[in-house]
Amino acid sequence: MKSFVYGTLSFFGLMVCISFAAPEPAIIPGPRDWTLDVTFEHPQQIVARTEKGESLRFWYTIVTLTNESGRDVDFFPNCELMTDTFHILPAGKSTPTGVFEGIKRRHQRKYPFMEALDKAGNRMLEGEDNAKDIAVIWPDFDEKVKNIKVFVSGLSNETASIDHPVEKDGEGKAVKVYLRKTLELSYSVSGDPALRSYAKLSYKGKRWIMR
Repeated sequence: MKSFVYGTLSFFGLMVCISFAAPEPAIIPGPRDWTLDVTFEHPQQIVARTEKGESLRFWYTIVTLTNESGRDVDFFPNCELMTDTFHILPAGKSTPTGVFEGIKRRHQRKYPFMEALDKAGNRMLEGEDNAKDIAVIWPDFDEKVKNIKVFVSGLSNETASIDHPVEKDGEGKAVKVYLRKTLELSYSVSGDPALRSYAKLSYKGKRWIMR
């Protein structure tokens, strides 16, 4: 157990070092750089029932992406939810198909053409008429969590590289760490842990980072 805790703390310590060393996204994009236009709903809950009658709680957000770059672009999104209790939850992990169907029914009027993240394809066509509404879903997180961050990458082709703070290659040179321009959404969590359905998220802001 101790080794797990120390390993977890070492991992997040390393992530902190990398984040401090990471460059900022370019203020003026390069001539071949592109970033999708993004709007989003704040995360909310949905509960699904299994065939055994068990209740499973999930959180989801809906992101609307529009490609105004002037050309079609490759689209390989990756979405993670990170808590202040040292957990990272990849979107779609252990999510039954019925969860997306429930979200789609709930938002049918506003988002009639909503897609699940894993069904959104790998190409974003140019133009407002080709915008995508995508549901991003995570399993419920630790009830003790007070703050979360949502990271969405794959929305831009802007990249950067930095030297790894610890790892070396065979010649003793620092291993390169490659970063992608990533959207970060921050929220605080409030509410009695015993009344999970009443938990509330307070939006703290967004920013673009290299991660």
